[in-house]
Amino acid sequence: MPVIEDIAAFAEDLTAIRRDFHEHPELGFQEHRTSGKVAEMLRAWGIEVTTGLGGTGVVGVLEGSRPGRRIGLRADMDALPIDEQTNLPWASKTPGVMHACGHDGHTTMLLGAARYLAANRDFAGTAIFIFQPAEEGLGGARAMIADGLFEKFPCDEIYGMHNSTGDAPDMVGVKKGPAMAGANFFDIRVIGRGAHGARPEESRDPVVIAASLVGEMQSIVSRNVEPTSPAVLSITQIHSGSAYNVIPGTADLAGTVRFFDTATGELISERIRALCAGMAAAHGVEIEVDIRNVFDVLMNDDALSDALIAAAAPVVGEKARVKTDLVMGSEDFADMLRVVPGAYCTVGHSGDVALHNPGFVLDDAILPVGASIYANLVTSRGAAA
Repeated sequence: MPVIEDIAAFAEDLTAIRRDFHEHPELGFQEHRTSGKVAEMLRAWGIEVTTGLGGTGVVGVLEGSRPGRRIGLRADMDALPIDEQTNLPWASKTPGVMHACGHDGHTTMLLGAARYLAANRDFAGTAIFIFQPAEEGLGGARAMIADGLFEKFPCDEIYGMHNSTGDAPDMVGVKKGPAMAGANFFDIRVIGRGAHGARPEESRDPVVIAASLVGEMQSIVSRNVEPTSPAVLSITQIHSGSAYNVIPGTADLAGTVRFFDTATGELISERIRALCAGMAAAHGVEIEVDIRNVFDVLMNDDALSDALIAAAAPVVGEKARVKTDLVMGSEDFADMLRVVPGAYCTVGHSGDVALHNPGFVLDDAILPVGASIYANLVTSRGAAA
């Protein structure tokens, strides 16, 4: 099925924009160049622009030719702290920073929709283009919301999308209801007593205690969480010591918990704290625990999931469908969906390297596809009863 003809006509421009963003990636809340480019393009197309929302966020407002609903469309702008290894001509020019999740593509798709709608204003309602900073675990959505996003720019419904190499090209999928996991991050510090490596009896060895905690914490999901409630606990960092012959005074653990039910997330947090308290008492040490919620469970509205599929169908045909698989990954668009009803989809593209990998390559053919879906959402939903 075809993308919107006018968008197909400037597809090469979208590719050039996306590759420029890819060459100049910026981490969360540092998207100064990216947000500046976004604002510049929106203004050039005659769209009302507000900058600085939530730090480096940008919002564009475009009124249609007649009254209707206010439709929010959101894209994320930040990159990841990854050293790119693609060797492409447009590879990152910033050492240690890469668009390894495709946010450069998401931003470009939304710009494509904005350009098309600005040139074709014969639609009902208002399009709200939301360019969000800091999606990668830094709270960019919450920052924009706290800065008055939906008070200043009220939306009746809101939509987002993410590229996917795990789906066939042009496959658009929406999971109704709970779709992506909520997430907590945790930091644990074991404060023991250091000693000479040859005299462990003089220590209260934090490394041994931390190692025991790693094993004990893995029992939480298998022995405390109901098997019918999906959850993951992963310890992703262990840091301690600096010499071969010194038992260190502290050891640090860090990681993440994923869940689809808030009560399950709270249960896991309680068990982490209880295990740490028990281990501290057993070994006569102090253990500090910091657990913080970073992502809410992403909940897609059933009816608006259908609306998203309906907007995608003219572009990808029968490849637009309802998905049933839960995704243990997280997405802070969930925070916006807690305020405004909407839906979030994946759009498949070619490539066999997963997201968050230094070899990840976004297929530019996805750009007019995503832009067309976003544009269709405005033209179809703005006039919805």
